[in-house]
Amino acid sequence: MSRDPRADDRSVFPDPVYKETVLRPLFDAAKAHHVEGFRAIDRAHLVMLAETGILPSDAAARIAGALSEIDAQLDPAALVYTGEVEDYFFAIEAELRRRLGPDEAGRLHTGRSRNDIDHTLFKLALKPRVDRLAAQLRSLTAAALDLAERESRTLIVAYTHGQPAQPSTLGHYLGAAIEVMLRDHERLMQARELLDLSPMGAAAITTSGFPIDRARVARLLGFQAPLENSYGCIAAVDYVTATFSALELVFLHLGRVIQDLQFWTAFEVGQIYVPNAFVQISSIMPQKRNPVPIEHLRHLASQTMGRARMIRDVIHNTPFTDMNDAEGETHEAGYQAFETGGRVLDLLAALLPSLQVDDRRVADTIRRSCITITELADSLVRSEGLSFRQAHEIAAEVAREVVAADGDLPRDGYAPFLAAFRRHAGRDPTLSANGFGEAVSPERFVAVRERFGGPGPQALASALARYRGRLDAQTAAAGAIAERERAARGELDAAFAALKGAA
Repeated sequence: MSRDPRADDRSVFPDPVYKETVLRPLFDAAKAHHVEGFRAIDRAHLVMLAETGILPSDAAARIAGALSEIDAQLDPAALVYTGEVEDYFFAIEAELRRRLGPDEAGRLHTGRSRNDIDHTLFKLALKPRVDRLAAQLRSLTAAALDLAERESRTLIVAYTHGQPAQPSTLGHYLGAAIEVMLRDHERLMQARELLDLSPMGAAAITTSGFPIDRARVARLLGFQAPLENSYGCIAAVDYVTATFSALELVFLHLGRVIQDLQFWTAFEVGQIYVPNAFVQISSIMPQKRNPVPIEHLRHLASQTMGRARMIRDVIHNTPFTDMNDAEGETHEAGYQAFETGGRVLDLLAALLPSLQVDDRRVADTIRRSCITITELADSLVRSEGLSFRQAHEIAAEVAREVVAADGDLPRDGYAPFLAAFRRHAGRDPTLSANGFGEAVSPERFVAVRERFGGPGPQALASALARYRGRLDAQTAAAGAIAERERAARGELDAAFAALKGAA
């Protein structure tokens, strides 16, 4: 004869192992990250309940007084999880009951659920983290811009496929990285727009039969507006995937620049000098100068990227509903990505201004690699009327001979050029030896590339000015958001104080 197992269930919540492996870590994480969020939500929701008449003003005032007492008398950091209540939310509710009794204390929870509370908490915790990281990214971008302006005419070797390709300038290289930083900041702030939509009022899934004012609560909590669909408030969690996707891309892209710095500082390349302040010595080899901060930048950027991707992956193949996969423990893990990411941004912003180009190494690499030869081909098209393919073949022959002889292209290249030109064109060139030397100089190579987006002085200066304008606009927009949220905190404090004063 079958029996209902519920009839014989004498177990008591919580199971000790469940308590230690899940409930205690969640409780401790709430203490570490969400105390202020809980406090703001309770206060904003209470103000709204009183303003809409859902809760009588005298009852609301007594609840406000009790909440203030709890804030003054209870030290969340000193709380130890005992298992008497399920989580931090119920711990605060238990404190409220001790002061007001179960009936009046329970009225604060009218028209809300832990579902909408939780996602509001996570957004309130993510917004300042995104803001702090975005500010650090803007500081890094500013440092890169300052360096690009300072080194706008400083020659470097640009590499493709690990080989010297063409001369450029450090300013032009940094301009490319700055463009990506600006776009990454835009992606981060687009993700923040989702964080700025309040889930409060969705309750468990479908809002409430009470005449709650979702917009009022959103405003008091510093959100731009309520997130509209109540099911989406507790199920969509694309604010999580968007935030950590944007975060991942910041450090994926920075990791590529960091890898270039590692390559450029290698002894065999050596076009970037790292000052002693960022160099560690070997414990046994006295000649070694190890720019290990660059290695730390690389692995910390990779850790940050991996942590951000992990959060996205946790959401993969989860049901489109409220579920723990996108809640406390996942966010706790995700916060570590902001911590390591912030270290990368601060360190890179300090390192970049200290870097110097080793002009001697750059000049030697340019000499040995003949990387200005592209401009010879271009000059032959312009001055000799050749097709580019014919000019390219002449230039290629010159480069091969000069490299084979370990020569210097401006000094040793004219004789091979004359021979190659005569073979391919059937005549003497109009280009003189002096003109040849100028055509293949790295300075001219850069100077003639004044096209939009190029490294020429005017083109680059215009680009850097535009980047500066975009960065200034991003900074101003962030300031406006911060001011709006400061005003919201002031409005909530005033409304709560007025409510408490009505007792």
